[in-house]
Amino acid sequence: MKEEYTVLRSGPLIDPTAIFLVVFTVAIFLLPLFLYFPPVPPSQRDALLETHSPIGLGQNKLKKKQAGKSPTTTTITNLWIYPVKSCKGIQVSESKVLPSGLEFDRLYTFAQLKSPFPVSVDSPDDEKTAHKWEFITQRQFPLLATVHVDLYVPDVDKARGRPLDSKVSDSFLLVRFPWQERGLLGALSWVAAKIARGRNAVPEKEVILPVTFPSQGEIDARGYTREQVTIWRDTVTALNMEADLPRELRLYLGVSNRLGIFRINPDRLRQVFRCAPTQEEAGYQPVTGFQDAYPLHLLNLSSVRDFGAKIESEEFRDLDPRRFRANIIVDGGDISPYEEETWKKVRFTGGKHSQSSSFHVSCRTVRCKLPNVDQDSGHKHPVEPDRSLRKLREVDEGAKNKGCLGMQLTPLFEKADGSSAAEELESWVEVGMSVEVLEKGNHVYILQ
Repeated sequence: MKEEYTVLRSGPLIDPTAIFLVVFTVAIFLLPLFLYFPPVPPSQRDALLETHSPIGLGQNKLKKKQAGKSPTTTTITNLWIYPVKSCKGIQVSESKVLPSGLEFDRLYTFAQLKSPFPVSVDSPDDEKTAHKWEFITQRQFPLLATVHVDLYVPDVDKARGRPLDSKVSDSFLLVRFPWQERGLLGALSWVAAKIARGRNAVPEKEVILPVTFPSQGEIDARGYTREQVTIWRDTVTALNMEADLPRELRLYLGVSNRLGIFRINPDRLRQVFRCAPTQEEAGYQPVTGFQDAYPLHLLNLSSVRDFGAKIESEEFRDLDPRRFRANIIVDGGDISPYEEETWKKVRFTGGKHSQSSSFHVSCRTVRCKLPNVDQDSGHKHPVEPDRSLRKLREVDEGAKNKGCLGMQLTPLFEKADGSSAAEELESWVEVGMSVEVLEKGNHVYILQ
């Protein structure tokens, strides 16, 4: 018996072929489940998609359009909104025009809390301890170009049968940026991203922001604060919603100071003067949100092509129009480069809403170094196209040593008679609308 027992122990206890067959069978059975029900935690995007749908045409359509054939007559070829200033824009096929610009444009801006350093030893204590919020853009933090912003609007079909509360009936912004933790947690998030969104996906952090200005109850509950924020030389009181920001965003962008995100108060918009029409001329006081200076920015693709062809560096010959972050982009076989700089008043016609939209062409757009940032990678070129803009496009006697490209617009409304409420003033713009030039003249930029 002892000898027989020894022989039994020396033989194989587990058949490798059997193990392979079992594992293979289980894998084949589970594969469809992994494809249809990925083993990853639900994201905030998944929650929004239960009741909302995203709007937008995709990020690359403009570049493809630029390479294609221009339309015969001058038309609107692209429309862009930028709900969060200096982050990725959203390309749309149509947009409502409000006194402050395109609907949803520049509702938010990031800002950093800066101290008045350096100060002298004998400066007053209140001056030494004074801090202020200043807006930030891709000029200082080029990785803002890689922060995606998606706009989700209520979907009637999806929301059918659900309680009609604010979470279903309101629109939301989903702000997302690349972020991967270190170690095992980061590895798991990397795998989860590939399973959920494909092999090119990367782990992301997400932040949901409301489109509607929060109520006082929401402000108190979320710990938001009303604070002053400076944008260029304007200082406005806006809602600081930094309580919603994850610490990882500050680390990702490389912001060493305290980071906040401000929502413009629709009741405290910035008044626009300088080159804009007066209140008497426009029939209302021109205003804007977190745009740089004027409600809208127009770009002529013919001008972009001509300017790009003159840049010495071949890297910029096929210049990406997205670098200039315009709202309305026009193109056509009958429009010459920089012809838009002679416009004083334009009208867009032919849309499905059966109404035209008119604009005062207020001034040239004086460029800063933001166009140096690649809008896909967030890489900032050290000199171009800023150097070429200053060399080739110093064309406005009011902007010495500055390069200009594009035009600033102020909306005009038929109902504006000095007594109309702001909510009564609106029009529409759509891709495909024809451009009609109503007035021409000269422009001289007025410094801020």
